[in-house]
Amino acid sequence: MTHSFLMIGQSNMAGRGFMKDVPSIHDEKIKMLRNGRWQMMAEPINFDRSTSGISLAATFASSWRLFHNQEDDIALIPCADGGTSLEDWSVEGPLFQNAVSQAKAAQKISNLSGILWHQGESDSYGQKHQLYKEKLSLIIETLRKELNAPDIPLIIGGLGDFLRDGIYGQYFNEYNEINAALIQFAEDHDHTYFVSAEGLTANPDNIHFDAISQRKFGIRYFRAFEQKNHILGRLPDEDQIIEMINNRPLTKNEKHELLQFQLAMGAIEVEEFQSQLAKLA
Repeated sequence: MTHSFLMIGQSNMAGRGFMKDVPSIHDEKIKMLRNGRWQMMAEPINFDRSTSGISLAATFASSWRLFHNQEDDIALIPCADGGTSLEDWSVEGPLFQNAVSQAKAAQKISNLSGILWHQGESDSYGQKHQLYKEKLSLIIETLRKELNAPDIPLIIGGLGDFLRDGIYGQYFNEYNEINAALIQFAEDHDHTYFVSAEGLTANPDNIHFDAISQRKFGIRYFRAFEQKNHILGRLPDEDQIIEMINNRPLTKNEKHELLQFQLAMGAIEVEEFQSQLAKLA
């Protein structure tokens, strides 16, 4: 059995954490949708821009594997797109239609088990927060209807407290109002759970969560999914869980995949690749 999760929203769902800042995660039982089939997860998962990087999805999936289900596969359906507003996600638009198409394709080969949403930065000015809940309700209700999944869990994350201090801070002066709208939306809708971004930090732009914060955010998203409850602050064991994920021994297949990647990226020479491959055999 493969359990899949749809990733939608804007850049902080797609992920902009710097790849060099955290150890990579390799797990042959975590997949991602590419060209209509599952491939072993490799970061960046949601390659919407050349700046794509670490997202919350890898530690969400790793936590699911670690604490929820060690036997089955978990799969990610990346459909987030940086810089997009709720208007861009309207049900008539290409982003929404693509997400539906990708999710329906995944339903043919997996059990669609949840939706991961993070969006709101692009609606944090100009009084757009006043209609945020109404617009988001239409998007989510239509999505659940299109996927024939009325009870599918939806996990939505809060915006970072650093937004006003960033290079485009004037465009985020209503982020608190968006966070309030997200919390209220989760309170008002069944099978919907809010995850706080309390204490999470940013890249130098003060727009995007940095890599270690994305790792922590993914754990919070999983905990909300697992407990079917809101996560309204930091979790006391975030660092320990990240350490457990990073220290998991790699399987033979995972080591082979890593070697293939290192060779393809020019990180090792052919002779070293062949030597390491022989040791694996």
